[in-house]
Amino acid sequence: MNTLRTAMLLAAMTALFMGVGYLIGGSVGMVIALLIAAGMNLFSYWNADKMVLSMNRAVEVDERNAPEYYAIVQGLAKRAGLPMPKTYLIDNPQPNAFATGRNPQNAAVAATTGLLQRLSHEEVAAVMAHELAHVQHRDTLTMTIVATLAGAISMLGNFAFFFGGNRDSNSSFGIVGVLVAMIVAPFAAMIVQMAVSRTREYEADRRGAEIAGNPLWLASALDKIARGAERIRNPDAERNPATAHLFIINPLSGERMDSLFSTHPNTDNRIAALQAMARDMAGGTSAPARPQAPMPEQAGEQRPSGPWEKAAQQPEQPPAEPARPKSNPWGRNPTGPKGRWS
Repeated sequence: MNTLRTAMLLAAMTALFMGVGYLIGGSVGMVIALLIAAGMNLFSYWNADKMVLSMNRAVEVDERNAPEYYAIVQGLAKRAGLPMPKTYLIDNPQPNAFATGRNPQNAAVAATTGLLQRLSHEEVAAVMAHELAHVQHRDTLTMTIVATLAGAISMLGNFAFFFGGNRDSNSSFGIVGVLVAMIVAPFAAMIVQMAVSRTREYEADRRGAEIAGNPLWLASALDKIARGAERIRNPDAERNPATAHLFIINPLSGERMDSLFSTHPNTDNRIAALQAMARDMAGGTSAPARPQAPMPEQAGEQRPSGPWEKAAQQPEQPPAEPARPKSNPWGRNPTGPKGRWS
């Protein structure tokens, strides 16, 4: 079903691309746009994930330079029955994360340093489980290609100002076509991009909560990420707004209303859905009951159980020798983050 949906979306985006080309350059412009769109679809299928990671200056990490972060992703992937994705870190104070890749065998997940600094161990695990849910649902191909094509359509609309008004153009729409190409086409691409993201975030929230084992961890994480995104700008995302729908929370400054004009569902609505899911899991009405750990804010020094147990556990007794400094879990800040990551 997702494959068919992806094919239909690509066809719609290609048609939109061709329509903009026709408004700019008539039949010749439409043919050129078709060739460009075909090339971009092929290029995006193989390379869009690399482009998105590069846009956000993500750096690949492993068990040597980010042991705890890597161990969480590894444990969650095993629990979800997925191949281990490539794991990336973004040196950015805004807490956020995203997944990309054309299929589960070629997937990548990325988290910001702000996410590791500001969230508890359980909350980080819940966020990465959400991203792995996108991988499992094969959302990442569609979301990544839409990001590439939406950005291209927006750029094509900007080019209309310089080339669409040429008197030698075969277009019969003249200045009206130019205005439509500059305003309507990028807006239409944005609507498609938003719709894709909003319908799939709820599904990824539910599946991510199942993988992590506790919906309340993800609910708490969403609240912290949303508040952090409101206060902390993400310059890389602002420069590349077509990638905003990839993130678990909209990284751009502005409103977060649950409407057609938001790239993500309202955070409060997502939290309410997760809280209802937690109640159902506790009552055994919609999912097998699991041992419920307390919310991270209430857990004190208790450690969670689950796929990250080994990474989270600490010795009960103080070591006989002076403790050695722990390795940096993300390979950026030599002092390490605060709290459970220190």
